[in-house]
Amino acid sequence: MTSPRPVLTTPVLLLMAVATGLCVGGNYFNQPLLASIADALGTSESAAASTVTVAQVAYGLGLLFIVPLGDMFPQRRLAVLLMLVAAAGQGLSGVAPNIGVLVVGTAVAGLFSVAAQVLVPFAATLATPEHRGRAVGTVMSGLLVGILAARSVAGILAELGGWATVYRVSAVAMVIVALALWRVLPATTPTARQSYGRTLRSLGNLLLAHPRLRTRALLGGLTFASVSALFSTMAFLLAGPPFGLGDLQIGLVGLAGLAGALAATVAGRLVDRGYGPQTTAVGVVTVVLSWPALAAGGTSLLWFLVGMLVIDLALSLVHITNQSVVYALDPDARSRLNSVYMTGYFIGAASGSALGTAAWTAGGWPGVCVLGAALGLLAALVWLYDRRIAARMPGGAVTTGDERAAA
Repeated sequence: MTSPRPVLTTPVLLLMAVATGLCVGGNYFNQPLLASIADALGTSESAAASTVTVAQVAYGLGLLFIVPLGDMFPQRRLAVLLMLVAAAGQGLSGVAPNIGVLVVGTAVAGLFSVAAQVLVPFAATLATPEHRGRAVGTVMSGLLVGILAARSVAGILAELGGWATVYRVSAVAMVIVALALWRVLPATTPTARQSYGRTLRSLGNLLLAHPRLRTRALLGGLTFASVSALFSTMAFLLAGPPFGLGDLQIGLVGLAGLAGALAATVAGRLVDRGYGPQTTAVGVVTVVLSWPALAAGGTSLLWFLVGMLVIDLALSLVHITNQSVVYALDPDARSRLNSVYMTGYFIGAASGSALGTAAWTAGGWPGVCVLGAALGLLAALVWLYDRRIAARMPGGAVTTGDERAAA
């Protein structure tokens, strides 16, 4: 006789959302603090800026090499352990006497902050099928809010107690939340009883076996690339004429995207009601349409805020529906599917940032807007191809698929 499915209550779901926000948000603390870090540690700004790259690379490695462990080990134990190690990395960063120690702390925190990407598929596993979209959307809202709020929180705490304050506060908060998760999350049984090497090899098998994993990873990567082109250049635009905003003001402008991040929960509910294809369509079209507003934002702060709000909303709509499709492909391999999808998503983000910076150098804000719109149009083409694949599957375009892959 099988045990009943664990009930994922709203308080537990919200706690998981807070945990994901703390984990991933910590990778963005350093971005508004680079000048202060360089001055305090007696190093160059370029050396301080290297911590941004270290955080991104470490997180990417964690997506590929740690997240698949969610199918091999009890997810509660794995998520809590990863959070505690990430907290140790944040704590080390908060007491770093020199740039070398800060780099080590940043790398540890970034690598193990992928606890967030263990918790997202864990929420999908714990939720009942009719509430799975809501569960994923709620946890992802916490993650996105963490990313968007991290820069502003770091700037505010730096004003109050110096650049290291945010790392120390984050370390304590992560330990508290990790211990709370240990108390409230149910124990689960691993779904993949195989070696680590075989688990990693199965990532390629899953990618080959599921066409919609490929299309949705590409769709997510292109959409996030479009948004990342904005995030990587907005400070240049807002700091220069005609705006002339300071670091804290730019951080507060970035909070305009919070409304879009919170829409992830709404997207999850729409998926639960069977509107996943329509939600994706609205998201993809909205990514493209946001760029004319952002182009007008080159001279109008109001239009810039409108464009940022709309594009963040679009990102949430596409990302949550992507995850709903991907998690349905093989319920016993959700952590590995998430690893593949999020690696593609991360590559898109990194590529969009690099391309955005190059576009700014070559053509200023108009160049960035052309790039962002072009990436959105490419995403639309991928979405159309994905719809063709879905239409050929059993049940037609209205299903998310229930394929199984030999891991």
